[in-house]
Amino acid sequence: MAQTIPPGTPAAPATPSSAREPVTATAVGTRRRKNFLLDLYGTAVGKKYVMAITGIMGIGYIVAHMVGNLKMYLGQDADGIYAIDHYGEFLRELLVPILPRTVTLWILRSGLILALVLHLHAAYSLTVLNRRSRPVKYQSARDYQIASFASRTMRWTGAIVLLFIVWHLLDLTGGQVNPDFVRGATYRNVDASLSRVPVAAFYVLANIALGVHLYHGTWSLFQSIGWSSPRFNAWRRALATGLATVVVVGNVSFPVAVLAGIVKV
Repeated sequence: MAQTIPPGTPAAPATPSSAREPVTATAVGTRRRKNFLLDLYGTAVGKKYVMAITGIMGIGYIVAHMVGNLKMYLGQDADGIYAIDHYGEFLRELLVPILPRTVTLWILRSGLILALVLHLHAAYSLTVLNRRSRPVKYQSARDYQIASFASRTMRWTGAIVLLFIVWHLLDLTGGQVNPDFVRGATYRNVDASLSRVPVAAFYVLANIALGVHLYHGTWSLFQSIGWSSPRFNAWRRALATGLATVVVVGNVSFPVAVLAGIVKV
C-alpha cells in the first residue's frame, strides 16, 4: 500500500540532482581552443608531416647548393672573375632594389634555419613518443636485420650532417675557421679550405653521411605523408638512390678536385 503522509509533515530535502542548476554554456565558452596547427603538431601524424615537409625543403636546398657549387668548374671569364664568384654575387643581389642587398639571401637562410629546427624537434619528439609507446625494445635479432642500414643510422648521420653544417658556415660563410678567408672570393675560399687534408676528409665523410641520410629520408617521406604503396616502391627506391648518389658524387668531387689541383687559385 502507498504510504500516506500526514498533513504538516516537512517535505523531504531535495536530492543533489534535483537541486542542480541548469548547465549553461558560459563555462564551456571561456575555454580557449588550441591553434589547429599546434594541435596537429602534437600528434605523431603531425610531426611526421613536419618532418616530410621540412625534409623536402632541405632536399631542394641541397640540390640547388650543389648545382651552384658546380660553377667552380667553369673557371674564369674574360675579365678574370670566377663563375662561382659571379654566382655568389648574384645571390647577394637577389630582389635588389626591391629589397636591400643580401636581405633576400638572409630571409632564405632564416627559413632554412627554421626548417632545420622544426625537423630536429619533430625527429626528437617522435623518438620520445616511440619509446613511450614501446618501453621494451625488440628482442628478436630478425627485427634488427630487417631494418636497413640507412634507417638504423639516421640519428648518427643526422648528427654528422648537423656538425658539418655548423663547420661549413664557419668555414665558407663566416670565415672563422678559415685562416685565408676573403669575403666574397668564393673560389679562393674553397681552395684555401679544402686544400687542408683533414678538412677535405671531413667534407667527404660528412657528404657520405648526408647521402645515407638523404636515401632513407627520401624513401620514408612518401610514407610519412600517406603516399606509400607497394606499386610505387620501385620508383621510390630509384628516386632515393639516384638523388643520394648525385648529391654525394657532386659534393665529394669538390675536395677531390682541390686536392688534385683541378681547382686551384
